[in-house]
Amino acid sequence: MDEGSASRLPPLPAIRVFEAAARHLSFTRAAEELGMTQAAVSYQIRLLEDRVGAPLFRRLTRRVELTETGERLAPAVTEALARLAGAFAAARDDTGGLLAITSIHTFATNWLVPRLGRFQLAHPGIAVRLDTKSKLVDFTRSDNDIGIRHGMGVWPGLAAHPLMPIEYTALCSPALRDRAGGLAHPRDLLQLPLFWDGGDAYWQRWFAAAGVAVPESVSSGGLRLENQQMLGRAAQAGQGVALVNPTFFLDELAAGELIRPFPVSIKDEGSYHLVYLDSRRDVPKIAAFRDWILAEIAADQGQGLAAG
Repeated sequence: MDEGSASRLPPLPAIRVFEAAARHLSFTRAAEELGMTQAAVSYQIRLLEDRVGAPLFRRLTRRVELTETGERLAPAVTEALARLAGAFAAARDDTGGLLAITSIHTFATNWLVPRLGRFQLAHPGIAVRLDTKSKLVDFTRSDNDIGIRHGMGVWPGLAAHPLMPIEYTALCSPALRDRAGGLAHPRDLLQLPLFWDGGDAYWQRWFAAAGVAVPESVSSGGLRLENQQMLGRAAQAGQGVALVNPTFFLDELAAGELIRPFPVSIKDEGSYHLVYLDSRRDVPKIAAFRDWILAEIAADQGQGLAAG
């Protein structure tokens, strides 16, 4: 940017005040965040409005709203400040600090938590905080650095790396198979307890994919458990057949503690993705975790092919 371009920018303090006020929709909360008086916030907003040549907020009783001009300007300002923060973090070459991760509970419990120790051994200077709340995080308004989401991989402002498909297949223990006298055809599973963590629709889809006609309810004798870790453990104990994501149980499959009696699987739309603000892709702790998790996923895929 040349000197003339820089001179056309409004003062940075006014831009920072606008971003905070737009994010909170409150001059008072912006003042608290920035350590300023409310009068100073109002002054900076007026200064910026003079430079823009249009009002950015509607001043209402006890609250403010963005005008159409303010709505157009706010996302660009937030992104620009995020890019600046990311650039300075990268320039510090600071590989330490706290890495805050928000993740879908199922992925965190069944895949991420058992492996996090390997990440911390490789990066002892990075502390990890893991949050598994179901609420979708706005990375521009939270202190989370990265997240694990499921979907089609398109979230405005976020970089997204596909990790694994959302897949379900039937797993059971060798002991259960033997007690059943062998499992020659998918329909043989109908004689066994069927475990699931949702409605019957998933088992119905699995049997349909296997070419087996089933009644409206196929699993009334099974257990409904709240997560796939519980399902897998119940299947390991020989209590029934679990419909789970096989990638979450590669070690158990490799050890022969669980078996996949039939190759049939079903998939949901979308995949699990690693996401973070695109403007922060070069922050060292984010880059370190991204490189690590993608390498772990690649290793799992190789293990799955070998097991197959």
